[in-house]
Amino acid sequence: MTLLREAAAVVGGTPAETTGQAVGYPALFLLVALGALVPVIPTGALVSSAAVVAFHHQPVPLGVLLVFGVSALAAFVGDVALYGLGLRGVRSRGGSRWLESLRGRATPERLEWARARLDEHGVQVLVLSRLVPAGRIPVMLACLWGGVPMRRFARGDAPAALAWAATYGLIGILGGSLFSDPWKGVALAVALTVVISVAPGLWRRLRGTRETP
Repeated sequence: MTLLREAAAVVGGTPAETTGQAVGYPALFLLVALGALVPVIPTGALVSSAAVVAFHHQPVPLGVLLVFGVSALAAFVGDVALYGLGLRGVRSRGGSRWLESLRGRATPERLEWARARLDEHGVQVLVLSRLVPAGRIPVMLACLWGGVPMRRFARGDAPAALAWAATYGLIGILGGSLFSDPWKGVALAVALTVVISVAPGLWRRLRGTRETP
């Protein structure tokens, strides 16, 4: 049973057949890794929802720890793969479609912010970039253009992936512990991740509107 099927079963009130089927870990890994490569999948909400399901249907803390480990590993693998593709684009004469795609996802203001933080903190800024909405791609681009080698990037990205998985896993634990019905916990976890994702952008827009004469 995949993660998506299990989530549907939880919402419909159907219990998991076995604890080993409570969360589709291979599906979770693939979706989070794919979301790191092609950032259109709401991976934060996915991890939080998986943590809710694990909290209710698997032994605590084993299930939640497995969600954390799988999510962190998948995020790390996806980041490293995307950075490798970006490095190929930097080294090639004409660039690559992956690098061009990355450039299109970062505004000039975010790139300047990322370059400044990279100069100030080094690859440790990768931890912050994973936790700040829309911060991962600008910092990755700053690393690419700053000539950060793959090994150094990987050393900085490992704790970033761990911190990211822990943050969204804790959101899922919060949702799972507040409600006895798993679907309510999933709904709360998804709502919280959406708020975290859109709040900074809304705040910048409101602040820009106020500062405009």
